[in-house]
Amino acid sequence: MSEPDWLVWARELQAIAQTGLAFTRDPYDRERYVALRDLSARIFAAHTDTPADRIASLFAGESGYATPKIDVRAAVFDSRNRLLMVRETIDEDRWTLPGGWADVNVTAAENAVKEVAEESGYLVTVTKLAALWDRTRQSHPNGVFSCCKLFFICELTGGSATTSIETSGAGWFAENDVPQDLSTGRVLPAQISRMFDHRRNPALPTDFE
Repeated sequence: MSEPDWLVWARELQAIAQTGLAFTRDPYDRERYVALRDLSARIFAAHTDTPADRIASLFAGESGYATPKIDVRAAVFDSRNRLLMVRETIDEDRWTLPGGWADVNVTAAENAVKEVAEESGYLVTVTKLAALWDRTRQSHPNGVFSCCKLFFICELTGGSATTSIETSGAGWFAENDVPQDLSTGRVLPAQISRMFDHRRNPALPTDFE
C-alpha cells in the first residue's frame, strides 16, 4: 500500500519548513518558512478530519533538523517460543508488541526493555536487532511524520503480567495463535511472522528498508 502523493508532498513541505526555521537568521525567510509550514497543515486538513489549526500547532512543536521519528518494538519470547503481546488502550484494545517512541538518554535497546516492563510487567534482555524498517515501506496506515521502526528479539527473564495506562492486558501466543485484531499502526501480521523467523533462526541477518 503506497502513500498518496498529497501526503508525501505535504510531509516534505513540513520538513523543509522545519529545517529552514532551524537554520535561518533572516526574518523574511522565517516568515516564508512559517507560511510553508501552514500550507502543509492546510493540505493535511483538506485530506483528513483534523482541523488545520490543530495540525499547525503540532508542526509548531517540532524544531531542529527534520528527521524520522524512532519507534521501538520488542518481540519477547518465553521458553515455549510463545510471543508476548499487549492490548493498546488508545487503539480500542487491539493487540501489538510492547513498544513506543524512543526516549532520550537511553539506547534503543534499553528503550525496548523499558517499554516491556512498563506495558506488561515482564523483565527481559535484548538478544538481537531483528529489523529496522521504514514505516511507509512496510505499508502501515498513513502517518504525519516519517518513522523508522526498530524490532528487537528479547528473552524473558522475570516479572509477571500487569496492566498500565497504555495497556489493558498481556498474553503469550504461539505462531498459529496470534490475535487477528492488531493495532496495525504499530505492528503488522507480516512483521510478527518475521519475528518468529528470527526466533527460529538467530543467524538471520537484520532486516532493513
